[in-house]
Amino acid sequence: MRTRREFFREAACGLGAAAFLSTFDRFSRLEAAAGATTAVSDYRALVCLFLFGGNDGNNTVVPYDDYASYQAVRGTSLNIPKADLLKVDAPSQRAAFGLHPSLPEIQALYQQGKAAVLANVGTLAAPVTRDEYLGGATRPDNLFSHSDQQGQWQTAVVKATDPAGQTGWGGRTADAIAPLNAGSFPAVISASGIPLFATGVTSRPFVPGATLQGFSSSAASQARLAALRKLLTLDGGATLVGAANGVASSAIDDSGLLNDALAGAPKLNTTFPAGTLGTQLAQIASILSVRSALGLSRQVFFASLGSFDTHTDELNAQGTLLTQVSHAVGAFYEATVELGIADSVTTFTLSDFGRTFQPASGGGSDHAWGSHHLVVGGAVKGGDFYGTYPTLALGGPDDASKEGRWIPTTSVDEYGATLARWLGVPSSGLSTVFPNLGRFANPDLGFLT
Repeated sequence: MRTRREFFREAACGLGAAAFLSTFDRFSRLEAAAGATTAVSDYRALVCLFLFGGNDGNNTVVPYDDYASYQAVRGTSLNIPKADLLKVDAPSQRAAFGLHPSLPEIQALYQQGKAAVLANVGTLAAPVTRDEYLGGATRPDNLFSHSDQQGQWQTAVVKATDPAGQTGWGGRTADAIAPLNAGSFPAVISASGIPLFATGVTSRPFVPGATLQGFSSSAASQARLAALRKLLTLDGGATLVGAANGVASSAIDDSGLLNDALAGAPKLNTTFPAGTLGTQLAQIASILSVRSALGLSRQVFFASLGSFDTHTDELNAQGTLLTQVSHAVGAFYEATVELGIADSVTTFTLSDFGRTFQPASGGGSDHAWGSHHLVVGGAVKGGDFYGTYPTLALGGPDDASKEGRWIPTTSVDEYGATLARWLGVPSSGLSTVFPNLGRFANPDLGFLT
């Protein structure tokens, strides 16, 4: 599900239509170049993996020691047998848990200390208890709505009236780290359309392969491309048209630069799985391999997988989807090892919301709130949980209702700020990227070195 605004953003994949994102995007390349004097010599990248539809965290991370509490509520329709769970220890929780049986690559990385679980994360206006919530305390707009919660996870803004909600925290992070890059190539790249997450105030997401269609290396084709370039230099006298032309020209240049860099890069030996997510992460890995040629020391990437809205037949549907996640993320980590940058690339999950602990009819679950997320990479202090795992009791201290909608104990702001700080956003700049961060106690959750 998409809002009208998000529809227009996605439509911007076409040549020149990226002007919908901002009338001043044409100046971003100049601003990046102006900040090149502060470029750094090391490299770091964030890779956001958005699970559209609302992944069920209750079956992604299951209590192993207290399995009886899980089984008693999930029953036969949503219960994963204990023998099928992939057991992991969580020292901070003083307990063992089981990962979904479709996550063997994630389990292996967790046991190697390269993956961690962020427990019960969600959108919050401010920290809130069950009693405060039931008493009418301020909460995010339109909880349990796909489109609203997708937007709030991507923006870290929970009120529709907040102007910061026009941009995403990935894009604002790219704005903040722009001076660390030596070149003017876009620092934020999406392998899955043009998401709100990747749209900054000055940064615009580059979508490889979406800029131009129908041009080849033939003389006739190149003549048409030259004519198009000429048309884009004409001054139509309208500010918006000029801005669109500037965006289009930059997109052509960026595509050419990336294609030239990839043409000269050795092929990766890592084998990626077939499918939507495997293809996206393979594309990101190839771009990582030419980071130096693009003049980039800091990057933000976006990938996604849909169909997590499991109202029915969840055991089969989620199992298939998480298999894709595990295989693709496992291959992507191996690619970063091959490239020698495993410690420099951090992959993390986002999703609309969690799902009800109490099953729905048809072997599914309904929209909920807090959920568990995965962080993978060589810089992750892995093999443990961060945050607070909820009490699995319907109507209990962590339930916003009587169906098991967990009130988040860690905010998207804290989660994102930890990632942005690691990438290089200074402490003084975090409040610009995350306007509501000051309402929460932990601007750094400590899961990254």
